Amino acid sequence: MSERLGSLQINEEASTEEYKQMDTEISTALATTAAAVSKNIQAELPKNMVPDPGWFDGDQSKFEDWWRGIRLFLKSNRVNRTDDRITVILAHLRGGVAGIYAQKKLDKLDKDNNTQDWDDFVKEIKTMFSDKSKAADAKWRIETFKQGKRNMADFIIEFKALAIKADTDELHTIFLLKKNVQHDIIKTILGYPPIAMPKTLKEWKVAITSVEQGYESTEG
Repeated sequence: MSERLGSLQINEEASTEEYKQMDTEISTALATTAAAVSKNIQAELPKNMVPDPGWFDGDQSKFEDWWRGIRLFLKSNRVNRTDDRITVILAHLRGGVAGIYAQKKLDKLDKDNNTQDWDDFVKEIKTMFSDKSKAADAKWRIETFKQGKRNMADFIIEFKALAIKADTDELHTIFLLKKNVQHDIIKTILGYPPIAMPKTLKEWKVAITSVEQGYESTEG
């Protein structure tokens, strides 16, 4: 009888060890699966491909490149709220005039406790740090920037870049676009009925491109 009880105890202990081993194996398998799933999820998440543009110290010759970099950085990181955008930008201003501006701006925002309009902030920071010589050069160049024999798409891209650098308002930009694009294209558009006449800069670009493409298809 004692031998039988001993045998049952041994079998029970063996079963317990088996269950423990099975439990360990199941836990390990679950952990491995969870890790693999987590890894796959992380792999599918969008990665931020835009590097941090770094600090800006107020050097006007570097502002244009830095400003483009910080805008791409904000967009890539989905920073959409005006308060958050301004905070990130101020946090990237350090040393020299830029640091002083950031401190004064932060103090003013804390005191007012109001959200500043984004367009007003952009205008303010550009006025503060833009390279004035580049802006003056762009203003001079855009006045005489004729299309000539340039491809229309290339001309529009260069013209738009100059307009941005020169900080030209929309009305004057439309005037210069009409003045500098090939005369026959503008003449065709001016012949449109009033209801179809372009009014905004965007509409003028579309109309000019459309007429030019019509000329190319006719010539082809």
